[in-house]
Amino acid sequence: MDAHASPRLKVWIDQDLCTGDGICMDHTPDVFTILEDGIAYVVEDGKVLNDPGGSRSVATVPWHREKDVIASAGECPGECIFIEIEELIEIRPGIHPGSSQARS
Repeated sequence: MDAHASPRLKVWIDQDLCTGDGICMDHTPDVFTILEDGIAYVVEDGKVLNDPGGSRSVATVPWHREKDVIASAGECPGECIFIEIEELIEIRPGIHPGSSQARS
């Protein structure tokens, strides 16, 4: 299995809870940004995910930024940063992806 074939982190921000303190940007400015409205949004591949925002704007966290994103969530005074774990599975030739044999 690939060294990166482990759970991937995804992150989103509940803008209704965001206090706009910018701590998330201090930790990970390439994953978070604050727009003109003073509220934080997630960024993926340089694109701000603000339409529609909230739980429908989920960004995949780059491997090298996972610890920083976790730290951002832990220090956020608004408790508005939500992390999801996407489980990756190894697909083996001849085994259907939905079967229990597809997992390593």
